[in-house]
Amino acid sequence: MSNSSFFINSTRIWLETIIIGYAICPFAKPELESGGIRFYVDEAVDLESCLHNLVTECARLDLDDGIATTLLIYSQGFAEFDDYLDFLGLAEALLVAQGYEGVYQLASFHPDYCFDQATPDDAANYTNRSPYPMLHLLRESSIEAAVANHPDAKGIPRRNIKLTRQLGLSQMQAMLAACYQNNA
Repeated sequence: MSNSSFFINSTRIWLETIIIGYAICPFAKPELESGGIRFYVDEAVDLESCLHNLVTECARLDLDDGIATTLLIYSQGFAEFDDYLDFLGLAEALLVAQGYEGVYQLASFHPDYCFDQATPDDAANYTNRSPYPMLHLLRESSIEAAVANHPDAKGIPRRNIKLTRQLGLSQMQAMLAACYQNNA
């Protein structure tokens, strides 16, 4: 198995078992089933290359309507959550500077994700915890359509917080760890 395949497989397991399996994102399953999710492993470690690769992915989405969304998986960079947050801020600013505001949106995932004012051991953080640091590049038009067709889109975050806290920290930790183990 290639290095990229390992990262993609772990991410796919996470997506299927946690994000789709527990309906953390009720919009993900149809996109995965239709082949509309692109998995891209970015092995770069420097900010400039990672930002360049993000813009390249935006250009790819511009040219290929068959890709609904891209998961940019950072296999080497941003292991520290604070470094990742700094990168996320730069990435969001870059999208605006490149004229992609309102076209694409970023969602953020990290193995150590911690919401503002949450404690690191709050199971609710697992709504955004992933096997690796990653950016989820989404088409704004797809988000708008999905939200318009969902009976309670505004209630999704509240539902996810309740669900992950009910499942508990130990179970959430075990499920995330299984994404690596099941990829061996």
